[in-house]
Amino acid sequence: MKKTLVNWLALVWLAFFVSGCSKPAQIISLSGNTMGTTYHIKVVPSQQLPEANLLQAKIDLALEKVNDQMSTYRPESELSRFNSMNYEETVTVSRDTAFVIAEGIHLYDVTDGALDITLGPLVNLWGFGPDKRPTSIPSEEVIAAAKAKTGMQYLHLDGTKLTKTNPDLYVDLSSIAKGFGVDVVAAILDKYHVDGYLVEIGGELSVFGNKMDGSPWRVAIEQPDVDDREIQQVVEPGDMAIATSGDYRNYYEEEGRQFSHLIDPRSGYPIDHRLASVTVLHKQSMVADGYATAMMVLGTQKSLALAKQENLAIMLIEKQDNGFKVFYSDAFKPYVNQ
Repeated sequence: MKKTLVNWLALVWLAFFVSGCSKPAQIISLSGNTMGTTYHIKVVPSQQLPEANLLQAKIDLALEKVNDQMSTYRPESELSRFNSMNYEETVTVSRDTAFVIAEGIHLYDVTDGALDITLGPLVNLWGFGPDKRPTSIPSEEVIAAAKAKTGMQYLHLDGTKLTKTNPDLYVDLSSIAKGFGVDVVAAILDKYHVDGYLVEIGGELSVFGNKMDGSPWRVAIEQPDVDDREIQQVVEPGDMAIATSGDYRNYYEEEGRQFSHLIDPRSGYPIDHRLASVTVLHKQSMVADGYATAMMVLGTQKSLALAKQENLAIMLIEKQDNGFKVFYSDAFKPYVNQ
């Protein structure tokens, strides 16, 4: 009896010693490459989560699936096969591709054509797609010819059946596909009922819950300055996605002029106004991603009007002669960390 009691006490002491000496749980950090960019994920650990390497394998597999569905850089992707058809035809695509295209159609309607997923020929013409950048500024005739290959009126979606009635139509989902990728990863993590995570793909973010210490996730929005990396604003998004679009890093110069990677589908030319950066908060990263791109095309005043109409949380940074001016929609103000 005494020996059993001693053994039991020894086991209790050993358990206490091991638990006392074991390292405290640490946040899980994952990173990798996808969609022509990088991803970074931070997850508060839980008992339901698989090992980090297994979790990353599951995430990588899901993101590879998105690439195989929607990449314009992969010739065998669903989207590339659709784009390569040089005749009118209806094809069946995956539910994911149909879901993203449906959102693209919706955003086209609500932004008055500022976001157009058939913009591909113009994006390629200006050197921001799979094609190389032009060695001279395209002529009005060349731009008009590329523009004739675009148009949402030529794209039709019925369930998962996708049809183009213009043989030259080329769909480019780059304005919302990264955001969709973020949503896909967030959905995987949600299944494990974790207490908190931050998912980032190419600058598009989704956050949930809190950090390991119980404090909220805080996100820094960069000042749109080519030369410096200054923080303009810090926000606490809560359980939201956050997307930022700007024209201050992805551009080139030709014949003494600067050309942004953001093309106005209505004119066929790169944008040319004072709005330098748009940040959008939304429950879905895909939607935030699309609105951020569209608002960079719309400019400051039209973006603020759209945000009011749709009750969107947005922050705009406009270039001024002597610096920058910041605009907030009413829905964005509660997220600003004063």
